[in-house]
Amino acid sequence: MSFRSLVRKVLSRPKTDTEKLIAEASKAPRYQNHTFHYRGMDFAVTDFISVAWQLKEFFDDGRLAFQTKLESPVIFDCGANVGVSVIYFKKLFPQAKIKAFEPDPKVFACLTENLKRNSIANVELINKAVWNSNDGVSFGSEGADGGSIFFEGDKISLPSVRLKEILASENKIDLLKMDIEGAEVDVLKDCGSELKKVKYLFVEYHSWISSEQRLDELLSLLRDNGFRYYIHQIGEIVNAPFLERQFTNGMDIQLDIHAINEHD
Repeated sequence: MSFRSLVRKVLSRPKTDTEKLIAEASKAPRYQNHTFHYRGMDFAVTDFISVAWQLKEFFDDGRLAFQTKLESPVIFDCGANVGVSVIYFKKLFPQAKIKAFEPDPKVFACLTENLKRNSIANVELINKAVWNSNDGVSFGSEGADGGSIFFEGDKISLPSVRLKEILASENKIDLLKMDIEGAEVDVLKDCGSELKKVKYLFVEYHSWISSEQRLDELLSLLRDNGFRYYIHQIGEIVNAPFLERQFTNGMDIQLDIHAINEHD
């Protein structure tokens, strides 16, 4: 088959249900409440397109799939957003013990609603920001999945929870997912050796233009606690970074880091 024939075949194939959903979401206005149906699941969201992409990453790409012999693995979902990740984990492991953290009040309301809509039970929902103290944070919401303590718009004071103290109460954590929009390095450094209890660790690393880059600190921490890691760049790849710097949503780098504790 020639290259042109291959391209025509790819372009002419029917769209998958996820591709159709993303196309529909792309036409919808941003940061508005919306409800939709997908593969037998019902969702209420604050931003259609960002959740459509989450569904692709979890249910099509299987980016956070993992294996365990346990019927009830312990999963900490830091930055659970509207619940796509929680529902995905519960479909993989129906008896999983999940703690889901989401600080944004409006997003948390959707998280709570979506678990009810999809009959997901036995999940501990915590409407607090994961942080390195219990003293609260100044938090800004952009209306989707990018709420952060580094948000440069209007902010509100929200309660926080020190992750180290929660990890200390567990004997083992099978998966720690951390998508907390720039707070990841401070939180993980505070956790220190408690990270040795974690088998699989997913971290979304954010390099904010307004702050010092700290990827070296994060990778050193993972190494020192027995992890080996795989790094995947999010967004557009810049072929000539000396000539062109790429900034997206106030960041110059955004990375997905999958780490496995080989000493576990």
